[in-house]
Amino acid sequence: MIVRVTSTPFDSQLPPEALTLPERGAAGALDGLTTVNDMDELYRDQILEHYKRPHNFGRLDSFDLDFEDTNPFCGDEQHVFIKLDEDGRVSEISFEGQGCAISTAATSLLTDELEGKSREELLRLPKEYVLDLLGIDISATRMKCAMLGLKVVKSASLGKPADWEDEGEQGDPEEAATGL
Repeated sequence: MIVRVTSTPFDSQLPPEALTLPERGAAGALDGLTTVNDMDELYRDQILEHYKRPHNFGRLDSFDLDFEDTNPFCGDEQHVFIKLDEDGRVSEISFEGQGCAISTAATSLLTDELEGKSREELLRLPKEYVLDLLGIDISATRMKCAMLGLKVVKSASLGKPADWEDEGEQGDPEEAATGL
């Protein structure tokens, strides 16, 4: 049996097959996972969940650091807000913005992991950290989408745009708008 996910205004950016999920058994999401493809599907489900219901979404009432940036190739926009505690560590973090499933999910997953980190620790986070959180292979075209949240977090930590190494190759924006 196939279960269709309720659509949102953002679903128009996703292919129809990305919105169709296999039915889960009563014992949990890991029931019957036996292949790499099953694990990829589980990660895709997680990405769609963070896209539709991003964690830490919205503007903090008070914050110490913030930064906003865009991905001009596909129109993703992210603005991060960071509140530091008395030791200079992240006590709260949130973000606002709009973008594709990869961009929004990557930023949502990233913000879940940053509480308690110092500004220096934020600046040292490698792009592999975000890729590991996503759990799926990201094409060169989608790399800018996946890295936008990390770029904005690092820029907020610096108080200026972060120097940014390879974010992936420039690709066709039409390709970026299709699939995960």
